[in-house]
Amino acid sequence: MGRSRRTIPEELLLLALDPATGTTAQPQSLDLGLAGAQLVELALAGRIAPDGDRIAVVLPRPTGDPTLDSALELLRRRGSPVRAVHWIGGPRLGLRQTYLTHLERCGMVHAVAGQMCGVLPTTRYQATDTAISREIRARLDNAIRTGVPPDPRTAALAALAHAVGLGKHLYPGNEGRSSRSRLRDLIRHDPMGGLVAHAVMDVQNGVAAQPRRTSAAGPGPGAGRQPAARATDGTPGGVPVQPRRGSMARVGAR
Repeated sequence: MGRSRRTIPEELLLLALDPATGTTAQPQSLDLGLAGAQLVELALAGRIAPDGDRIAVVLPRPTGDPTLDSALELLRRRGSPVRAVHWIGGPRLGLRQTYLTHLERCGMVHAVAGQMCGVLPTTRYQATDTAISREIRARLDNAIRTGVPPDPRTAALAALAHAVGLGKHLYPGNEGRSSRSRLRDLIRHDPMGGLVAHAVMDVQNGVAAQPRRTSAAGPGPGAGRQPAARATDGTPGGVPVQPRRGSMARVGAR
């Protein structure tokens, strides 16, 4: 995979990066969203495919992107298809920092060292070209406002942005309510994006251990309950400062 196109994980992180503060919105759920974004990107590259609510490797050949290839290799080692909710809910903490470092290495952001409370070392990240972030945002805005079905990449990005709670960051206040609702509705335009977005929301709602029941025998207990649907807008918290890489980065990732 060449570098002529940004990956969905890269775009999701750039979308979450606040240009004014150099920090990311929704830092905790963003790790989950990035894990889901990797799955969508690998599916678009023809490396994996959905098998019900599971993910199967269909072509283990590397993509050329080190972050994606690391995920692909881990999936390959699993042998059998893995449930998306289990993969996303696994030990994925640290992906946010991994991708910040990756974007810095690719020249999309640059790091600015600082201190919190005059003591704790921190690192803020500023986009080197704000036009890239504006273009990503414009694609979402266009899909929301025109009602025209977006391309699969934009639909998946919208689904993941909703799943991690970026709706209130991108479209705040009462005036953004309808845009947040339409952002959520874009989930239906990409099956793979919808699968991982619902998996992300299920993990956040604490239902990762409960498989979805889809057998012909009929719904089981609680089958009418849809935990993922409760996360309509997400609730972005404050925008924390990113700790500098090292021991504090691991603390911040939690």
